[in-house]
Amino acid sequence: MIQLSVNKFRANLKTFVDKAINDHIPLRVNRRTGQDFIVMSVEDWERERETLHVLQNSSLMMQINESLKTYKSNDGYKPSKDELNEINSL
Repeated sequence: MIQLSVNKFRANLKTFVDKAINDHIPLRVNRRTGQDFIVMSVEDWERERETLHVLQNSSLMMQINESLKTYKSNDGYKPSKDELNEINSL
């Protein structure tokens, strides 16, 4: 994360916004009042929100945990060749 003053951010707005969008690097803009703010791309924001949703959903986390256990023990569901071909053709 890049940290910069609000004055530097304001003076180079386009450059820093492009960096946040293109390089997926969030910016922390420091204000004299101590009320800092973050600038990030919409794509990164949506990804963060989705991650938080999954982490806060206990039933999804239990499903992921069970899936991980069957994966590690190699006794989970194994699709047939036809099923794999159908999936790969999407």
